[in-house]
Amino acid sequence: MQSHVQRWLRPSGRDGAARARAAWRRLAALAVGLWACCGSAGADDDRLVVGSKRFTESYILAEIVAQAAGRDARVEHRQGLGNTAVVFEALKAGAIDVYPEYLGTLDAEILKNRSPTSLDAMRAQLARWGLGVAVPLGFANGYALAMRGQDAQRLGLRTLSGLKAHPALAVGLSHEFLGRQDGWPGLAARYRLPQRPLGIDHGVAYAALASGRIAVTDIYTTDAKIAQLQLAVLEDDLGFFPRYDAVLLYRLDVTRRFPAAWRAITALEGRVDTAAMIAMNGEAELQGRPFADIARDFLADRPPPAAAAPRNRWLDRLLGDDLGRLTAQHLMLVAVAVAAATLIGVPLGAAAAAVPRLEAPLMALVGVLQTVPSLALFAVLIPLMGRIGTVPALVALGLYALLPIVRNTAAGLGQVRLGLREAGLALGLTRLQRWRHVDLPLAAPVILAGIKTAAVITVGTATIAAFIGAGGFGERIVTGLALNDHAALLSGAVPAALLALLVQGVFEGIERWVCRHQQPASPPRRGAGGSARAKPTGPAPSA
Repeated sequence: MQSHVQRWLRPSGRDGAARARAAWRRLAALAVGLWACCGSAGADDDRLVVGSKRFTESYILAEIVAQAAGRDARVEHRQGLGNTAVVFEALKAGAIDVYPEYLGTLDAEILKNRSPTSLDAMRAQLARWGLGVAVPLGFANGYALAMRGQDAQRLGLRTLSGLKAHPALAVGLSHEFLGRQDGWPGLAARYRLPQRPLGIDHGVAYAALASGRIAVTDIYTTDAKIAQLQLAVLEDDLGFFPRYDAVLLYRLDVTRRFPAAWRAITALEGRVDTAAMIAMNGEAELQGRPFADIARDFLADRPPPAAAAPRNRWLDRLLGDDLGRLTAQHLMLVAVAVAAATLIGVPLGAAAAAVPRLEAPLMALVGVLQTVPSLALFAVLIPLMGRIGTVPALVALGLYALLPIVRNTAAGLGQVRLGLREAGLALGLTRLQRWRHVDLPLAAPVILAGIKTAAVITVGTATIAAFIGAGGFGERIVTGLALNDHAALLSGAVPAALLALLVQGVFEGIERWVCRHQQPASPPRRGAGGSARAKPTGPAPSA
């Protein structure tokens, strides 16, 4: 593999600097080609885009909406885009057209209303953003707190008020619930609860509860695992939680752009009752059925199939039909982000090496960029750029890749011996010519090592891009987290790790080739007419 890459990158009959420039041009062409192949799909204005949050029920409902509309329009389902704030910003920005939401969340968390508001009033508030709410699906899925049945019985706990008498109970809550207006802050104030909860992903909270690592967690009342784990749902005796009727939030222009598809979507009104939703959640979480299959059976009014015989689920997931698509998406994210970071980072590193006063602030800037949490950066980029998916993901990944490239470029250029620099100037080279023909070729191995580090890091970091619908192997990881499905987690993590090893091997091959050909390029010399001509390099004389 490395030899093929080396031959592809190595133009013949050129000096070292020319070969390096040609190699970079070919790498840039590869990145642009991957962008064209994989990034163009997200720019189709004729596609109805359905979004979903990062939990089982949202995946299923969005898939039902997508398949219902898919008979009359081209539809794309952007899965697992994150929490309420991220998905709602995507809807406002026009990056998605519709997604399933809950009236209680809309009222308290999105619109920030201090008291329950009528549906007509909420529609008026949403209209200022060009949004609407419609299609009550037929069930309510509220928040509640739950604990293991035997623990609740032993402690005599039946209501939320009873928690006040047990301050030592370990409470683990989902991160979104911890920060919501209708979540823990308001709940703790209403019931005067003394516990200090820990943040935990909702997908793994049930496992932590079953193992006894936590005693109380937040649940959705239609979760299938409530019955499976024999959990006791604590009664909201003070009536804190509002009703969470399932509805659809949508852009008002959808009815004009996709009239037939919207009619198919509105036909879903009242079709999903509580029992059906609990059963579908169970098919996903307990039987491991794909969301698309669950939605297809529901729309066709087919009962779910009998549980299949156990198989190697991890291998099935790893070699699934989406492997090629996810690999291409992940490669595109890495290649384009690293290429962009290289085009920006190498000049910044050169500036830091040339002007010592710039080095400290530049290094501080790129260092701070790498410490910004990725989800926080995505939340900022989505409203700024007015879209989700590939473009904000590439911007974020490019920023994270800058640090090793800038640092290694500055270090590599700083290690070029002063005598070689002065010799270049003595030969009549300008500073720019000396940098191109002397400094850069000598610093190339160190610079390339920084680019290799950035590329390997980006392979891992790119998995987080799935949270905003950019695809890649992170799509499987996000689904695995939502379902607490280890097979799905591994089916995304293993290919990402193998790709990181492959990228490292390719760059090590390129590094060895660069080291073998490392030499300052022959400086231009003055001809008889005074013009600068590059001296051709011939074979070295034999000893």
